[in-house]
Amino acid sequence: MVKQFVKNDKKYWEFIRELRNHPDVKKGFIEQEHIDRFDHALYMQRFGSYFYVCLVDGEPAGYVGVLQGDIRVATHPRFQGNGVGKFMINELMSAHPTSFAKVKVDNEASLRLFESCGFNKKYYILEK
Repeated sequence: MVKQFVKNDKKYWEFIRELRNHPDVKKGFIEQEHIDRFDHALYMQRFGSYFYVCLVDGEPAGYVGVLQGDIRVATHPRFQGNGVGKFMINELMSAHPTSFAKVKVDNEASLRLFESCGFNKKYYILEK
């Protein structure tokens, strides 16, 4: 399994959108709304340069990005459990060492991922 960390490109935009909308991935994000093609294209035009894609044997397997220091990461379910998320976070942190992650308290997979990359829990945000 050969992993590559590449800058986001327009050819990956639809992969990122579909992965973000994937029901098994979507539930892990704080924001749950469906992302349509038009809104996603506008978002990528504005922020796409802040994202990277992980290729496994040449196939997109996940994405990671950092906006205002906040990390966004998703791994396609077919590639979960193979070190793709950890690879992306570690690569991202090489270029953005002061980045942080906002993770839902019940998102155990993301908590384990970030802790395995050396992150520590710092804050809890409580809502009513």
